[in-house]
Amino acid sequence: MIYKPRILAAKLQRMIQRFNVVIISGSRQVGKSTLLRNELSGWDTVVFDPAVDIGNARRDPDLFLNNHPAPLILDEIQYAPELVGAIKRRVDLARTANYSNSTSANGNAGLYVLTGSQQWSVLKSASESLAGRAAFLDMEGFCLAEIAEAGGEDHWLNRYLAAPEQFVAEPPKRLGMARTVNEQLWRGFLPEADTLERTWIPEFYNAYLRTYIERDVRLLADLADWQQFGRFVQLAAALTAQEINHSQLGRDLGMTPQTAQRWLATLRGTFQWFETPAFHGNTIKKISGKPKGYLSDTGLACSLQKISAASTLSGHPMTGALFETAVAGEIRKLSATLPTPPNIYHWRSHSGAEVDLLLERDGIFYPMEVKLSSRPSRQDTRGITSFRANYPKLKIAPGLVISPVDRIEQLSENDYCLPWDSL
Repeated sequence: MIYKPRILAAKLQRMIQRFNVVIISGSRQVGKSTLLRNELSGWDTVVFDPAVDIGNARRDPDLFLNNHPAPLILDEIQYAPELVGAIKRRVDLARTANYSNSTSANGNAGLYVLTGSQQWSVLKSASESLAGRAAFLDMEGFCLAEIAEAGGEDHWLNRYLAAPEQFVAEPPKRLGMARTVNEQLWRGFLPEADTLERTWIPEFYNAYLRTYIERDVRLLADLADWQQFGRFVQLAAALTAQEINHSQLGRDLGMTPQTAQRWLATLRGTFQWFETPAFHGNTIKKISGKPKGYLSDTGLACSLQKISAASTLSGHPMTGALFETAVAGEIRKLSATLPTPPNIYHWRSHSGAEVDLLLERDGIFYPMEVKLSSRPSRQDTRGITSFRANYPKLKIAPGLVISPVDRIEQLSENDYCLPWDSL
């Protein structure tokens, strides 16, 4: 498979120069191993397995590290959690030696890079044991700029957050995507799916889901009914880009709200489900407090909903939700490259007014609506206008309506439409 440079590569290199340990987390097949193989080609790599104790790493972690000197990549570290304590001891020894030699405490930065596809106890243990020694990097599938091979840290979101007024005055260029919106939504954003022939896309996601349930979930959760869990994942896909009602989730499948919450936590813990909390401000009682949930990848959502081809998305009732899922994912991916990522919320009042995505950084709020329309209008900014009216004291940047349009245009006094494939 041809390697497409990732926009997180530069941040990874900076982390390695500063921290002794870098931990890269993300769901399976997002390209963690491929990124490291291409960006850290001179490093030794060990890939762990749940069934085999590779190099006796679990039985004798210190001997394993003796046989694999740093710099070292430890892929799928969740299968060898015993190594975390041994890594901490070695990092501390290196830092002590640097202090005694009157050098920087991080003089041996870049000792270990760990990867994992589960937010499980090993990552918690690593964050506690390696506090001050490790940096964390969350990774998802391709963003649009990576697909178009035009990736870089100076993307449109970075410029919008830095100077919103200047951003709308000097609009960004478009990426010039080779695929239609529906084709991209149906294919999804996982690197392997990006290069597959269309006829093999359904097979790829069927295999992905089966491997995910049989390997990741079995190790993370004690589930008695795997078929029921599969139906739960399918229901979650149908509810992507909606507010989460655990009671309704459980009722639809004949389970308790507590079980629905636990299973959603399993999806979150394996990076298959993301949530944006509701923004409250100072008027908590007037605002809906439910988080909004998103399946991690639109291609997987299409597979779970048995959408057989991109052409069937035209007029499909889920297409708008899939488009919002893709845009929300794009915002997360671009935010991950920033030194200070924004907080991401959604906002909805009991009267029905809503803002799909609400970013906050440096005390400024950046409202965004997502509309699958080639001709958005002032009417599509009503939610943003309502948010401004509800919070007149907040500092609110010019709002964006993100749509599949050709160019940025002003829709109201304070709001603009933005092409979803902006550079």
